[in-house]
Amino acid sequence: MNLKDYIRNVPDFPKAGIQFKDITPLLNNAEAFIFTIKALAGLYDHKSIDKVAGLESRGLILGAVVAYEMNLPFVPVRKSGKLPHNTIQENYGLEYGKDCIEIHIDSIKPRENVLIIDDLLAAGGSMRAAADLVKRLEGNIIGCSVLIELDELRGRDRLKEHDVKSLLRY
Repeated sequence: MNLKDYIRNVPDFPKAGIQFKDITPLLNNAEAFIFTIKALAGLYDHKSIDKVAGLESRGLILGAVVAYEMNLPFVPVRKSGKLPHNTIQENYGLEYGKDCIEIHIDSIKPRENVLIIDDLLAAGGSMRAAADLVKRLEGNIIGCSVLIELDELRGRDRLKEHDVKSLLRY
């Protein structure tokens, strides 16, 4: 299945000059969505993983379903102010601004093996911040997995110490 057929380009979103990769057509097609989840889970099905962490916002969707597919617990990594319990935060830069993500302090125990999932790897800021949060909680990062990777923005370079895998590259 060619998953690129289910990715919509939205020009100038969220600001001028950005070509947004919209995955909602993929989410809206059961066959493509199921294929994507199985493919993402399959990238690391041979590894010992204790938890799957997913980044807000579309990474929450993909990560939660991948965790279900792998029969693992799910850890949400959310934008600042969205989690109700004690958290730690990490600031990061975007290709079009700055942001902050957080994680519950009790969501990952020391030495737990964590797979981090997001929909897109661009400049690598949010994935780097999520990896830093997992490390601050003393978790082991088994891999960083994304549906889409934008090669020209070189986000992979910010994650050199981690195993980064993507299903689609642009």
